[in-house]
Amino acid sequence: MSKEQRAMIDAMLRQPRPEGPQTVEEIRAGFRAMMTKMIIPHGIRTTATTLGPRPALLIEPVDGPRAGTILYFHGGAYVFGSPETALSLTGNLVAKTGFRAFSPDYRLAPEHPFPAAIEDALSAYRALLDSGEDPSTIAFAGDSAGGGLTVTTCLAARDTGLPMPAAIVAFSPGLDATRTGESMDNKAGIDPFFTRETLGHTGAMYLAGQDPHHPMLSPATLADLTGFPPMLLQAGTNEVLLDDSTRMAARARAAGVDVVLDITADVPHVFQSFAGVLDEADEALDRAALFLTQRIRTPGTASTPTG
Repeated sequence: MSKEQRAMIDAMLRQPRPEGPQTVEEIRAGFRAMMTKMIIPHGIRTTATTLGPRPALLIEPVDGPRAGTILYFHGGAYVFGSPETALSLTGNLVAKTGFRAFSPDYRLAPEHPFPAAIEDALSAYRALLDSGEDPSTIAFAGDSAGGGLTVTTCLAARDTGLPMPAAIVAFSPGLDATRTGESMDNKAGIDPFFTRETLGHTGAMYLAGQDPHHPMLSPATLADLTGFPPMLLQAGTNEVLLDDSTRMAARARAAGVDVVLDITADVPHVFQSFAGVLDEADEALDRAALFLTQRIRTPGTASTPTG
């Protein structure tokens, strides 16, 4: 059945789109419409709140969370998306782990280009620490651009003297603004979602003239990952951003970081969004949930360790 599921999703993502570059408003509206089709699991509740200076969405199990927090950064090329569009991902992680999640509504380009998103993500993490949460009970997770934020927020935290979180989980992360991975070319046409041109269109909005050869923009090739927490990187073979994950994993390994590179065949960018429709999506989320429960510690509770 999985082969048919993958073919159905690939065909859906290849439906004709408007010719030429879209406006920011069109991009945002189109993404919202697509993500409303994703399945949000039962057994969770959402609450609008704030985390640091920004609005955020709190996602919890309806029967109450266990100790531990996922700080989830939504995807959208730093230009579109919101905590609501990522609910199929955050909701499943919450449902499968029992942890609560905060998803900050970080500022978007082109109105707020680099490094606004990183500043807001760091402020959200600092707010959790200031509230008394132990960093060993916090994990970063995110998809696409949000997957990139899991890494760059750790870089920013380390640079400002903050402790590292317990773990990083990144779904199809964008980790190279220079777009020099071989998959940018050898997966062209195979990727039903992105092209070099579409990534260049939104990428220019976020860069706003900045040199992409910067560790905070291209950590897969330029960042010093010394002292990073354990990482789980999940990606699909049918995406042009595949080598962002493979090169990040190699770089992490060389820096002495525990890293799991989890590649699924014949699935698209952020395939985990299709939980409930695609078997591989549910299985990948199960693996991510296991990784999180093994890494998030709850000091002072007799029921732990969880790993």
